Amino acid sequence: MRAALKKDPAGGKVGAAELEDTYLPGGYYNGYWPYLAEAFSAYVNERDAEPLIEAYENFGAGDAAGGNGYSVYTAVQCRDAAWPRDWRQWRKDHWEVYERAPFMAWNNAWYNAPCAFWPAESLHPERVRNHKLPPALLFQATHDAATPYQGGVTVHRLLARSALVVESGGGNHGVTLSGNACLDRHLAAYLADGTVPRGSGGEADAVCAALPDPEPLTSKAAPTSARGSTLHGLLGFRS
Repeated sequence: MRAALKKDPAGGKVGAAELEDTYLPGGYYNGYWPYLAEAFSAYVNERDAEPLIEAYENFGAGDAAGGNGYSVYTAVQCRDAAWPRDWRQWRKDHWEVYERAPFMAWNNAWYNAPCAFWPAESLHPERVRNHKLPPALLFQATHDAATPYQGGVTVHRLLARSALVVESGGGNHGVTLSGNACLDRHLAAYLADGTVPRGSGGEADAVCAALPDPEPLTSKAAPTSARGSTLHGLLGFRS
């Protein structure tokens, strides 16, 4: 599919690079899967490019809001973390990543490449005065590939009095406001009066079961709300 689109872009706009941009969001939110699967099936089995073009426009194409979000992303990432400034190091590292994870390796490299040439130096981490912070409420899915589970556990340990709510079996990146009532109850209580759950000493203070993965589309008249959760619609898939 990638080779065919490189040779003959769908609708003159979806080539190999745009194909990656279209399917990357599926790694962040499973609510996109039915639409991405429909586009893949239509193109491969029926040589129908229209669903793929629509999927690209919905999930892969950039717009002004995306450009603004990306500006904020790079301003934070390139100052908060110490990125290598030697492009030879980037090439070496990303070829190693490519051997293990070819789909996203170079797409992710280009996404973060401004940090190799950022005009300002990286900042030093701030010392957080834990005893002066109110309790923070953290949410983490066990199978989130973008920000792995162990990172959520580490932040929970570093932030005194924080509470960690885990979505067991979930793989989305950003899990609240996406239809899981158990998670959203904890969020609503925290926003209402600062209430956080308190566990009995394990890694998590509360555990919510993940929702089932979405079913394939049975009708092109599927509800528009299924195209993305409230949270993912607000933040964009890489936020």
